[in-house]
Amino acid sequence: MIDAAAHIGAVHLTIADLDRSIRFYEAHLGFTVHRRDERTAWLGAGDGDLLVLAQSPRAPRVRGTTGLYHFAILVPSRADLARALRRLVETETVLQGAADHGVSEALYLADEDGNGIEIYRDRARADWPFVNGQLQMGADPVDLDDLLSERGDGGGLLARGTVVGHVHLHVARLADAQRFYVDLLGFELMQRYGPSALFVSAGGYHHHIGLNTWAGVGAPPPPPGAIGLRHFDVRLPTDAAVADVMVRLRAAEIPIESVDGGFLVRDPSGNAICFVSRIPNP
Repeated sequence: MIDAAAHIGAVHLTIADLDRSIRFYEAHLGFTVHRRDERTAWLGAGDGDLLVLAQSPRAPRVRGTTGLYHFAILVPSRADLARALRRLVETETVLQGAADHGVSEALYLADEDGNGIEIYRDRARADWPFVNGQLQMGADPVDLDDLLSERGDGGGLLARGTVVGHVHLHVARLADAQRFYVDLLGFELMQRYGPSALFVSAGGYHHHIGLNTWAGVGAPPPPPGAIGLRHFDVRLPTDAAVADVMVRLRAAEIPIESVDGGFLVRDPSGNAICFVSRIPNP
């Protein structure tokens, strides 16, 4: 099994226009720019980077491929989710949907390049729906009026304690994805969602990674440099925990690339994951 303390770190995206993206993430979502250069910006909600945006003005925007379905911003409380919703309303941001998953309440939207975003808050683990010992996440409506009745203003930045709770990926084949993420990397299979999606995690969380074939079974990877996911970080507590994953991958003859503090690997659908034991240098 992967270390129970594993969690998602920063999500790295290719976008077309850095200034435009920064304006969106600051104004619509309340991110803070930690630092930037001519082509890259590091954003977060206090300590640590949650999002790294890399500009590529001629990057193609493609559909029907593997890659990012959405990345999910986990806010600390329901009041913080209400604040996020007020901000989206005030900035006239188009919502793509909202859902009560039993374990969480979530809002869905996309950035200026079409990258999918979820903003959500978790319910207490004791309140998560289990049937015969199996987690049962659903997709019921969110009472948005009730959510907006939570106390808190519509302004301000993302709350401290906000993290990337999970990422959700398009993959080519679920069976291949399960073998890679569960059998090889050691994530726990938490739930299947019909024949086309599954959810895996570390430490009993409802999911750190979602995997689906909604872009089509056998979907190809996007062309190099396309708009969307460059890679996402999985943070592990120690160098030894990173080395343990690396040993399993090498034994399976999976190609890996060394990076500062860890290594990068691609799943069978071409989605890139960077396993690190500390925040890598930019």
